[in-house]
Amino acid sequence: MGRALITGASAGLGLAFARQLASDGHDVVLVARNRDRLAEVSADIRARYGVEAEILSADLADYEDTARVARRVVDCDSPISLLVNNAGFGLGQDFVGGALEREVDGLNVMVRAVMMLSHAAAGAMAARGRGTIINVASMTSLTVQGTYSAHKAWVRTFSEGLAVELAGTGVGVTVVNPGLIRTEFHERSHVDSSQWPAAVFATPEQVVQAALAAARAGRVEVTPTVLYKLASGVVRHAPRRLVRKFAGPGLSGRE
Repeated sequence: MGRALITGASAGLGLAFARQLASDGHDVVLVARNRDRLAEVSADIRARYGVEAEILSADLADYEDTARVARRVVDCDSPISLLVNNAGFGLGQDFVGGALEREVDGLNVMVRAVMMLSHAAAGAMAARGRGTIINVASMTSLTVQGTYSAHKAWVRTFSEGLAVELAGTGVGVTVVNPGLIRTEFHERSHVDSSQWPAAVFATPEQVVQAALAAARAGRVEVTPTVLYKLASGVVRHAPRRLVRKFAGPGLSGRE
């Protein structure tokens, strides 16, 4: 089939992408910080789906680690046909009074790494005349929940611009804007996910299926689930003063 490289592949949405792509017959390159966890995931995917599952331990907050992943993206001996820029994390703090180092790490993982890996993939794929880039943004890109919203807004706008630039090259770009997903994300961000009803959560599998279907159809942007499509429409058309009032940092539900 092809070979997909997925960042943040050891858990949550990234793991769901890896499993779905492997079940579709794609070899996968799994990128995350925890090598032991990656090895477990790789062994499971190989056993279940009979595909290659390469692991690449890297901290995308680190420039040199990100550059190493970018070099893997452009490797001509085993080319990457699909890049999934999924890695990210909730900062779990207010900007004012929060640790600047954590803010910079968030910027590096969710903005710089997306830019560096997309740059590598776009060039290599355009030269071959085929390929796909999927960037994971968020519904929060339409809100004002601190720097996380800003990072995801950058991903959304960047992806749209890249899709226009790559039109006619055979390379597609899709940005996916999920809402709440039932993963470890909230726990790691010190957010009590039980405060929201179960009905507002999508499963990782739903988000992955929507993202892959949109990419196959050549769609530039997708918001999974009917609930969040409706919410997206409301927020996009609401006066920004109301968005600032009702969809600001307090909406994150952080403990």
